[in-house]
Amino acid sequence: QVQLVESGGGSVQAGGSLRLACEYSEYTYTYSGYCMGWFRQAPGEEREGVAAIDSNGITSYADSAKGRFTISKDNAKNTLYLQMNSLKPEDTAMYYCAAKFRSGLCLRAQLYNYWGQGTQVTVSS
Repeated sequence: QVQLVESGGGSVQAGGSLRLACEYSEYTYTYSGYCMGWFRQAPGEEREGVAAIDSNGITSYADSAKGRFTISKDNAKNTLYLQMNSLKPEDTAMYYCAAKFRSGLCLRAQLYNYWGQGTQVTVSS
């Protein structure tokens, strides 16, 4: 059973930074092809892809995240990170870590099979 556990959310003022972490089961990265990503969902909105990384280390970002967010993965620590800088009030949402064991279309939330419980990020103006 794949397990994903997020941490690192919180409340910050606009312009601040947060780093989210997602600890994952060891065997999530033993698959030959996979995507791991960060998604967010604000109240009344659909869940959207923020950043993702695939089994080749290729990263992808939503336009809203480019230049501000950085996704990274530490296999030695079984942890996926999302460094978020220059945060804006519109970044306020529940952030989820997710994994799927097929590469491609890594920002498509509908294609993911495994999800963490989420961590709340609130950015005040």
